[in-house]
Parts: sequence; structure tokens; C-alpha cells
Amino acid sequence: MAHMNRRTVLKSGVAGLAASTLATPLIAKSRSVRIGSYGGYFENSFKEFVYPEFTKATGITVESVTQPNSSDWLVTMQQALVAGGMPTDISLYARDTMIKASRIGDIIAPLDLTKIKGASNLDSYFVFEGKGGPQGVGAMSWFSAMVYNPNEVKTPASWADFWDTNLFEASLGLGRVYNAGLLDFTAATFFDGEETLMSDEGVMAVIEKIAELKPNVALWWTAESQMEQSMKNGDVVAGQYYLDVANLMALDGHSIKPTFPKEGNLQDYGSWCLTAGSDKADEAAEFMNFSSDPAVQALMSRKIGTAPLVDKSKTDLTDDEFNFVSGAPAIKPAYEAYLDNETFIKESWDKMLAGA
Repeated sequence: MAHMNRRTVLKSGVAGLAASTLATPLIAKSRSVRIGSYGGYFENSFKEFVYPEFTKATGITVESVTQPNSSDWLVTMQQALVAGGMPTDISLYARDTMIKASRIGDIIAPLDLTKIKGASNLDSYFVFEGKGGPQGVGAMSWFSAMVYNPNEVKTPASWADFWDTNLFEASLGLGRVYNAGLLDFTAATFFDGEETLMSDEGVMAVIEKIAELKPNVALWWTAESQMEQSMKNGDVVAGQYYLDVANLMALDGHSIKPTFPKEGNLQDYGSWCLTAGSDKADEAAEFMNFSSDPAVQALMSRKIGTAPLVDKSKTDLTDDEFNFVSGAPAIKPAYEAYLDNETFIKESWDKMLAGA
């Protein structure tokens, strides 16, 4: 979610929260909770738009804590807990980091879902089951999508179209990092999806297929600014990019359009997790319950640009608002494969990129 830190304010209106969310504060006495989230624009938007509504609804004040959006936060939390400290009561973890935390143990605590009834609004995939039970409740998601220049090419129907040299010779912009999405797109298009990446043989088959794509790639980007500039100046005419950013660029008049091909786009997401040993389990449960409300999910889509984890029909998002941040179908990253077989996948990927 590095792109979250620099997103400009979204060009859409503010909708009020549902009456069920803005309830009378539950307890009059002073209560508080420390919540970690990625810094910059992302954290500031939570402080401006989300936390005040939570306090209004529950009477619980929020102390916002800036945390990195990587596994570095696990090291920080682990060291702090060993030393007897606790930087946050609630942290925001991407799924791969959450899996790592669950495997390490004693970093995130099990949750009592009877106190988080709003979690039933979410697909079960977004309620993470770790050691000892549920350990994460989905907060929001974001998409890495197929994008193209509508003035140069027709809308691609499939990721497979990118392999057509007649259409895309030396004109694509794709993520250079091994887990940036291309392995997942390719596995979903030509193989059995995530399952294929669970074996060395499957990984090699997918990477060999991607090697066939190399003549069509003009840019292997590592910083999103590289892809942004290449789309603007016409060096690339299609590729993969963040859905929300592509829509913002289009609103600014640039020739870029995101689309959901038949295989789908890559959906990643973050979850709220309770810090092991926190004495704010009740406050954390109320915040996770609040965050799972469809009205709050819609608020985050409008004001932060994240995709909701509830069905669109449960929100008051218009078609345009929903399509700005979300869509279907979704491809799930092969988190377990990247964690369990990271060295082999990365080395094989780097060899492919370095080859002629």
C-alpha cells in the first residue's frame, strides 16, 4: 500500500454515515484506544474522517500511531513486547504480514467475534483465522489493475492479450518485483491460479510463460512514478497499475483507463489486529465492529480511496464511486507461496529477468 501515502484527495462527495453507525455513545466514562495505520495521507485521512466518527458513535477517543506498511512493523512490535512496551492496541497488517505474525506467535491476540458482529458483513476470506482462532478483521482493500491507453489500443479482454506481439511489442509497463502481481495474473490466466504457485514446478512453469512476454515489455517498474510518467509520455500503452491512481490520472485528463479483464485484477487488503497483551480488547472490538459497518466502508472509499470489503449492495455507493475503487472479478495473491518458498521464487524470477 505504498501508493496510499501519496494519494491526492479524491474527487468525490462526502456521504453521511448510516444512523445505525452514528449511535449514542455507549459508555460515558473516558475510554481510549491506540490505533496504528500507514502514515502520510492515509493516516491523516483516518484522523480527519474516520476516527472522529468512531468517537462520536462510541465515546472512545483514538490516539493515532504511525506504523510502516511492511513486515518491519513486526520487528518493532516483537522488540517492544519483549521489552514490556506496547506501541499500539490495534495495528493494521497486510495479509502476508498477518500470517507471519500468527506464525511467530505472541504478537497478535485472538478476537472474540461475538463482540464484533459487524464482521459478518465481510466475506469470510477477510476474517483471518490464525493460531487459536480469528486474529484479524478486514479493514479495507486495494487493487492492482490492468490499465491501457484508450487512444492507442482497444480494451484488452484478457491478460493473455499482453502476450500478443502484434498488439503490444515493446509497449507494456509491468511490476519488476517478483510479488508485484504478474506471477498471480499469469497463473490465473494460463494455469490453475494460486494452486500452481504452491510447487517449484508450477512456479517455473509460470515464470517460463512470463519470459515469453519480455519482448513486449518496455518498462519493468519499481516505483509507481515510473509507470505514471511512462503512461503520460506514451512510452507504454498498457500494463499494470493501481486502480485508484489510474482513475485519478484519467480525471486529470491523461490517456489512461483501468479495466477488469475476464480473469480479474489483483486484490490485496489490510486487517485490524489486536496486540497481544493489550487491555483494550473491548475498545478494539468496538472499533473493528464500527469499521465493518457498510456505511463506514463507504466513507473510507469516498475519503481515502480504498475498496470496500462489503458487497456494494450493502452500501450507498453509486456505480461511479464503487467503480473508482473496486470491481470484479478479484485475483487473490499467493500469500502462502511467497512466504513458504520466497527464496526459490525470487531467485528464479531474478534469473528470468536477467536472461536474454
